[in-house]
Amino acid sequence: MIRVLIVAASGLTRAGLEALLRADDSIVVVAGVDSPAAVAASVVEHGPDVIVASTLDEPPEELMEAAASPDAPAVILLLAGPGADAARETIRTGVRGVLPAEPTAAELGAAVRAAAAGLIVLHPQEVDALTPVESPAASSLPAETLTSREIEVLRMLADGHANKSIAWRLGISEHTAKFHVASIMGKLRAGSRTEAVAIGLRRGLIPI
Repeated sequence: MIRVLIVAASGLTRAGLEALLRADDSIVVVAGVDSPAAVAASVVEHGPDVIVASTLDEPPEELMEAAASPDAPAVILLLAGPGADAARETIRTGVRGVLPAEPTAAELGAAVRAAAAGLIVLHPQEVDALTPVESPAASSLPAETLTSREIEVLRMLADGHANKSIAWRLGISEHTAKFHVASIMGKLRAGSRTEAVAIGLRRGLIPI
């Protein structure tokens, strides 16, 4: 049996997700928690194979730490209209799956089984998020606006700082720094840190 921990602020949402998963005989929901802060203790107590987290604005630190080590539970995020960029950024952080906020029972069950087997899971509409190479037409589109924190991180990348150094300087976790870097690369449509810096220089985001 695949053991699942559900993370959702709403009790109604947790109950709904459990009902969807109950349709699959190979899956059992071992617990449900209402906040990412409760994940670490629940993982220790219940030993889930997969974490299903509903409609979080971004992968929180607790879930990213759970996804970071090889023997930790696989993490599936249910995001409202994630889009290709958000899906790409999320997968880069170590999350194993991204689905719409309201998946069907078949979609959720299949995603849990795949994630438990070590596969990366995306809804069909987000599959293009795994393709790093863009067409000339796509690359000519304007990049998404970076937040002030992302610009700060981008400038640190330009100075040659690694994730650990960025985390230390900003007083955040290394996983959060990694998420910011992935977000920057997704918004700038960059295939590497070097390319992100080059784009930042061209756009005037990094002082020369």
